[in-house]
Amino acid sequence: MSSIGSRVRHVGIVVKHRAGCASRRGARCNCRRVYQAAVWSARDGRRIRKHFDNLSDAKIWREECYRKLRRRELRAPSAITFGQAAELWLQGARVGSVRTRSGDVYKPSTIRSYEQALRGPHDVDRGLLGEFGAIRLSELTVDDVQAYADRLLATGAQPSTVHNQIMPVRAICRWRRREVAVNPTVGLSLPAVRLGRVRIVSPAEAEMLLAALNARDRVLWATALYAGLRRGELMGLRWCDVDLSHGLLEVAQAWDPKEHCMVAPKSHAGNRRVPIATALRAYLQPLAHTLSPDSPSLVFGASGLPFSASSLYERAHRAWRRVGLRAISLHDCRHTFASLMIAAGVNAKALSTFMGHANTSITLDRYGHLLPGAEDQAAGLMDAYLQAERLITEPHRDGHAR
Repeated sequence: MSSIGSRVRHVGIVVKHRAGCASRRGARCNCRRVYQAAVWSARDGRRIRKHFDNLSDAKIWREECYRKLRRRELRAPSAITFGQAAELWLQGARVGSVRTRSGDVYKPSTIRSYEQALRGPHDVDRGLLGEFGAIRLSELTVDDVQAYADRLLATGAQPSTVHNQIMPVRAICRWRRREVAVNPTVGLSLPAVRLGRVRIVSPAEAEMLLAALNARDRVLWATALYAGLRRGELMGLRWCDVDLSHGLLEVAQAWDPKEHCMVAPKSHAGNRRVPIATALRAYLQPLAHTLSPDSPSLVFGASGLPFSASSLYERAHRAWRRVGLRAISLHDCRHTFASLMIAAGVNAKALSTFMGHANTSITLDRYGHLLPGAEDQAAGLMDAYLQAERLITEPHRDGHAR
């Protein structure tokens, strides 16, 4: 790209001509010009430059850059590569100096999944470090990341896998945002992640599944079905978290099977209280009588250690096969809990809180199809509402409203 024949079109923006352009010979331009915009970072003593296909985008970029510079939110590009930034991010996340957007420390499971995406799992050729490791962080573009995502899809990766592979790039660029003029994960076109086929059992089937189990396992599966806890949360549940007198179950910790230790719940919203339904109380009450209400011992464990998930599944599946019942998983129980709450009339905001979702949009994306108001219900709900209003406002024959 040449600047021969270039002329200033706007302060801080120069028209750049491509190699071979006729303007280099003094003739009329016959190339596809680009606009090089630049801003001066007094803090770093360097210029920040970027090329655009049109003048308006270049102007907008300069204005935004100067706003960020005034707020000290932007730095001139450094020589740090994506690989170097990734290693620093991993070190900081492990010790807690690098945190999530909400200020929480990263969970060990999240760090493991990010590291796997960076180094490359077995079903992905080189991982993010092999793909972008040598590229300067400030020079990584949306097109680079988009091409990587498209290639993953072409090799048969699931949409959820593609999203998980891109997450570390987003986290690292957000962490080094003052050195990244344009976040390369903004504006990506990624496939939608749809909830796969899940098994939701009816109340009657839930009772049959529970009846087929031994007494101890029955309490655990009942808690999964009627409280919707995740597997790690069930493994970390203590008796001091179970308040039968007030009908509340508090989720305060979860078991990490890889680190073999208790960790915080999945997110800040994971710390929550879940109401204990009468159906669940009937299973918990007999066991609670044998222990002090403030006992720190695990509800589902022995000798201070949580239950074995693999052994639990094996016993349950064996029991269900004996009586001809179709097996479910603990995650199926969580979906069943959500469906029971919706059927009972619990609103989306309350359900989101009980499920431990970060926001209601997650709840609506996963369970919106179960909420009242679908095509086959909408007319009935509207009719019932209008009928109720008509009964209230319909005047008596004597002229007075009811």
